[in-house]
Amino acid sequence: MLEKLIGLIAGFVIAVISRMQYAGIALLMGIESACIPLPSEVIMPFSGYLVYKGTLVLWLVAVAGAVGCVLGSWVAYAVGAWGGRPLIERYGKYVLISSHDLDLADRWFQRHGEITIFVGRLLPVVRTFIAFPAGVARMPLWRFSLYTFLGSLIWCWGLAWIGLRLGQHWNTLGVYFHRFDGAIVAVLLLLAAWYVWRHLRHLRRS
Repeated sequence: MLEKLIGLIAGFVIAVISRMQYAGIALLMGIESACIPLPSEVIMPFSGYLVYKGTLVLWLVAVAGAVGCVLGSWVAYAVGAWGGRPLIERYGKYVLISSHDLDLADRWFQRHGEITIFVGRLLPVVRTFIAFPAGVARMPLWRFSLYTFLGSLIWCWGLAWIGLRLGQHWNTLGVYFHRFDGAIVAVLLLLAAWYVWRHLRHLRRS
């Protein structure tokens, strides 16, 4: 069952980006930043692979991803501002949000303040949930949006660049794989498996 779910997630990501291109990247990153389990570690490297193929442009891929992050984060910010942590804890389990994830984001925000929104966007796991404590604290929306965009721009560019570099080095990897598309799908499936497994593990502990 889990393997089928992971395959559906990876297949959905690939299909959306292949068909909608930049708008698809923004849409998927918006969903991910709204804390619905579509890992950016899958979305952006595949986008970088399409840069290698000549379908997309790297800087536009990064901007599209960052814009999507801002839009999706507005949703999470609003939930934190008007619903608070009780609402998140009550319904978050349906989108794989655990108390452990919220605690991690809360600690970062309380310890480092508003700059955490920028730094947190460069860190796996923290980046996904950092909008909640910012909303609870009613951080000024314009600063929240600016920090989110800048941090997300670096994150999206970096992951897309990794996908691009994998494409550029396919001649070396080709010794071990017959088709690069198959290797890309395999990597995406592994990343999606790790993402879903991690969240399910923390939900069971909660």
